[in-house]
Amino acid sequence: MTGDLTVDDLVPAGIALAAGLLGAFLLRALLRWLAGHADRTRWGGDDVIVAALRTVAPWGVFSAGTAAAAAALPLTRTVQHNVNQVLTVLMIFVVTVSAARVVAGLVRTVTASRSGVAGSATIFVNITRVLVLALGFLVVLQTLGISIAPMLTALGVGGLAVALALQDTLANLFAGVHILASKTVQPGDYIRLSSGEEGYVEDINWRQTTVRELSNNLVVIPNGQLAKSNMTNFMRPEQELTILVQAGVAYDSDLDEVERVTAEVVTEIMTEITGAVPEHEPAVRFHTFGDSRIGFTVILGVGEFSDQYRIKHEFIKRLHRRYREEGIRIPAPARTVALQQGAVVFPRQRAADGVPHTLHD
Repeated sequence: MTGDLTVDDLVPAGIALAAGLLGAFLLRALLRWLAGHADRTRWGGDDVIVAALRTVAPWGVFSAGTAAAAAALPLTRTVQHNVNQVLTVLMIFVVTVSAARVVAGLVRTVTASRSGVAGSATIFVNITRVLVLALGFLVVLQTLGISIAPMLTALGVGGLAVALALQDTLANLFAGVHILASKTVQPGDYIRLSSGEEGYVEDINWRQTTVRELSNNLVVIPNGQLAKSNMTNFMRPEQELTILVQAGVAYDSDLDEVERVTAEVVTEIMTEITGAVPEHEPAVRFHTFGDSRIGFTVILGVGEFSDQYRIKHEFIKRLHRRYREEGIRIPAPARTVALQQGAVVFPRQRAADGVPHTLHD
């Protein structure tokens, strides 16, 4: 300081500091009111922006009040410079953290609002957050007078060594980005790998993909392995799919009557069971003269993969009951065994002279 503090110095500084605190309090209350209105809108982006402003704006007003208070005091140029630099670094830090939250929130909101894009995948959110934080860190260094050019050069040289040491990790990272960019797999899809794993995709992050099986167990698959595996996606290009149920009736059945009754049961299932497709047209296709029955296939429509088990269950029960009511017989497999009378030779039981023993009726 240039001299002793007086009341005339402290009063303006105190007023400026109090004004900064009061302004921060009022602004935070105003933004809280705006947040309540933002919650009632359909777009989630305004919630993210208001939440970020609730952090940045009060700190900005408080920092401005503190800077004004410092300017009112008889401080030396060095002290004044240090105070301004500390406040600047504080604001850069607050703005950087808030910007990272805003960008990550907007990315999550945009991806969640578009079909075919990974709304719950954290890989894009994490990448954008890290980029914003890294940019803010470089701005802080530049503000403090630290040259970032040597650091960028060192990072470029060291990045090669890090890339060689983290080949698998980077392979998983780029595989995850490729999977999401190509839209072959998205969170919520039901997939089956050639190695046998299957289930709903819960999340795709920077290293791995998490799959929830129907048994509610979680399977963690590295992104690199997922990208190289033969995979069936039961949600692409459409979520609805058809399933085949095999059945058969006796040879003395009236096939026209069988087709009519079966189609009626299919229509009943499609309109009454949750998860079925009401607009699905019944389809019955006879295809095989079997050993004891005429085989046919019933084609059912389901809303998504896991619905097929419940629909098959109800269809088989109702079809069996309806066949019994209509007198349509579902024969059990039968075999006819013919026994020939005569000598039975036991080739493994031979007499000493080499002549086989025989058994006569």
